[in-house]
Amino acid sequence: MGSTTDKIVGKANELAGKAQQAVGKAIDNKQMQAEGAAREAKGDAQQAVGGAKSAIKNATNGVADKVNKAL
Repeated sequence: MGSTTDKIVGKANELAGKAQQAVGKAIDNKQMQAEGAAREAKGDAQQAVGGAKSAIKNATNGVADKVNKAL
């Protein structure tokens, strides 16, 4: 996946996890709360991966630009 896709999917998982936790809390379902927390954590991790991919891409492009200017 690309960095933007990772960030979008990650945000969707984060929000879905928060909603699942809220429903679990409302109906007093500990398992649903735990699953929601896990999904939220997965979303946070996906967003972090997307951010890392962006940073690597930007750094790589910066190096390539400097090399091209030096040539």
